[in-house]
Amino acid sequence: MNKEFFKPIECGQTLPVNNVHAVSVSMPTIQDVIDYEEQTPEILEKIQSGYPRFILHPYLKKLGLFIKEKYLISDAYEVVVLSSKKAVELISDKYFIHNKIEINEPFGVILVQKGTCQLQKVLTYIQHVGCNLSSRLAEEYLYNEGLINTLHKEEVESKDTAKDIIIQTLCDAYSQPKENICLAPSGMNAIYSVIRGLNSIQSHNGRNILVQFGWLYLDTMNIVNHHYSQQKIFSDITDLDLLEEYLKENGLKISAIVTELPTNPLLTSVDIKRLRKLCDKYNIPLVIDTTFATPYNLDLRDYADIFVESLTKFACGNADVLMGAIILNKKHNLSHMTTEFFRHCESVYVKDIQRLAFEIKDYKTRVKKISSNTKQLVKYFETCSYIDEVFYCFDKNNKENYSQTIIDDNSYTGVVSVTFNKPIKEVYDRLNFAKGPSLGTEFTLLMPYTYLAHYDMIVSKEGNEFLKKISLPIDLIRISVGIEPINEIIKEFERIKD
Repeated sequence: MNKEFFKPIECGQTLPVNNVHAVSVSMPTIQDVIDYEEQTPEILEKIQSGYPRFILHPYLKKLGLFIKEKYLISDAYEVVVLSSKKAVELISDKYFIHNKIEINEPFGVILVQKGTCQLQKVLTYIQHVGCNLSSRLAEEYLYNEGLINTLHKEEVESKDTAKDIIIQTLCDAYSQPKENICLAPSGMNAIYSVIRGLNSIQSHNGRNILVQFGWLYLDTMNIVNHHYSQQKIFSDITDLDLLEEYLKENGLKISAIVTELPTNPLLTSVDIKRLRKLCDKYNIPLVIDTTFATPYNLDLRDYADIFVESLTKFACGNADVLMGAIILNKKHNLSHMTTEFFRHCESVYVKDIQRLAFEIKDYKTRVKKISSNTKQLVKYFETCSYIDEVFYCFDKNNKENYSQTIIDDNSYTGVVSVTFNKPIKEVYDRLNFAKGPSLGTEFTLLMPYTYLAHYDMIVSKEGNEFLKKISLPIDLIRISVGIEPINEIIKEFERIKD
């Protein structure tokens, strides 16, 4: 029965399986991951789609070729489609690209001259800012032009009610008014808009240093690098003494402190009460990425000034919608600045909203089931001889930091990271769970985190030393726990005992 419950998924298959709008892709072996990172021709033939900010969706490729033919664009240029004309202006101004093209389309188009270094810079910046064109918009466009024969069938909510369903769910979850919530086409676009807003507002006050507290998600740090000439990184989220000493001298120069709670992928937590007191002392806005915590596991309303959440994860639960949200905390008097924080967000395509509205109705139920499974899986791991280290949000070193913020006894964030006392290939390749990027899915999803997020550091001596410095194990496997029966999840891990 165990082998029937979790079945191998071939490399390159979408996750979820057979879903053209999937945001993850199967990489079932460590060698697949290495080949992907090294971009071997064999793996590129297998992996045609993946996380939309990293891999160009097949529909976007097809759309780019169609636009090139439709507008008779010279082969000297590469066509890049974007979420909007506003995004085109952003990219054009940043990289001094002014290859004019007059179009009448419901999206943006930018022309990048071939044979220059600009193309990779543009694609990387789009990845960081999250202004990718929706695959559902591309799908509908191609269908209407007769370039594809079918539309993907999925359950959705009505156009008339979909956005209200999402906003109201977030209003209830975060206890905030509707006007304090803004949707974005990805979590990174939400982060980008907040950082741009902070930069614009705080620079007038002489506050031009942004503090990144903890080793944050890579693209969050990249956005900061793009928009702040001065930033300070504190990689150890548990060392508030170091932060406090820094603030004694620089507190009035800080535009904001950005952190994740808990951190990705080591699930470390900050002493949130003490951090809030430091922010209050120097009047520093605190931005918290709550994607891992979710509003249902940790109650952070007394602490964050601004919440940012990737709705692609637990709110969606099916890894088939890219979306994010900014939530301003009414308790911390930033409501009068909503325009500045929200105006940099790209618009969200209506069909993405309709799909997420259907999925988000199960958000709370999904999170509670995942939390319960996570708690039981952690207990199992703590008895396993083949496990080296287990990282989860209630680890014994940080449990006291959550004592006043947990909502109930089962509030384990739905991610566990582990290292094994066996080679990673032996463990990862043998398990039949879905394996690929992303998290927050109803199906258990494994990711060799350091291999996919920091492969360049794995293959260099300096990178290895840096990974040791920030205590990030190379052979770490991040487990996004699903809603499957917990006994089946545990049975699958039992397969690697021998």
